[in-house]
Amino acid sequence: MEAPPGFVYSSGVPVHLVDHPLVQDILLSLRDQRTEPDSFRRMAVRISVLLATEALRMLPVKPDTVHTPLAEAHGVRVATNVVVVPVLRAGLGMLDAVLELVPGARVGHIGLQRDETTAIASRYYTKLPPGLADSYVLLIDPMLATGGSAVEALDLLKQAGARRIQILCIVAAPEGIDLVTRHHPDVDIFTPVIDERLNDKKYIVPGLGDFGDRLYGTL
Repeated sequence: MEAPPGFVYSSGVPVHLVDHPLVQDILLSLRDQRTEPDSFRRMAVRISVLLATEALRMLPVKPDTVHTPLAEAHGVRVATNVVVVPVLRAGLGMLDAVLELVPGARVGHIGLQRDETTAIASRYYTKLPPGLADSYVLLIDPMLATGGSAVEALDLLKQAGARRIQILCIVAAPEGIDLVTRHHPDVDIFTPVIDERLNDKKYIVPGLGDFGDRLYGTL
């Protein structure tokens, strides 16, 4: 299920579909079951750089002036702290890409593990930096499937004071978007694609398989 850029999938959550040709090209390679872990990791970083660039377009800025060798030059600087929070373990595959763009970003971690029978996420680790209320928070999780992990992570971030949060994912399912819509209608989602559905094992179809297993070669 695809839609044009800027399309609001439901009345609650704005879904920003990133349709850049390079993003779509990399996504197809990530989907390909023949892609080996080393190539998969490199492409995960490349697509994450492009997605994060789009998500960070909304960063607040302030005017500033510098002196070039010839004259003054006027421009803008980022006017907020950035916190990036990967959902372990798969989200770590996207972390370096965001830090390449924002080297000064602080990093939190949320560890969630999905029960393969019930598909319910359980939390096993949380470490978040202070001052989330005054920060721009980017939650990174490659697969937005049932949405349970995303909602749990968003609950934790808001309990810690976060007020401005974006989700960055590589593949999303309608079911996951709907769940986030109901629980966190103020959170924007950035993704290249909304896939067809979840199967009976709660995997995204067509998806790309288990992102963490493909990233780390643990198939």
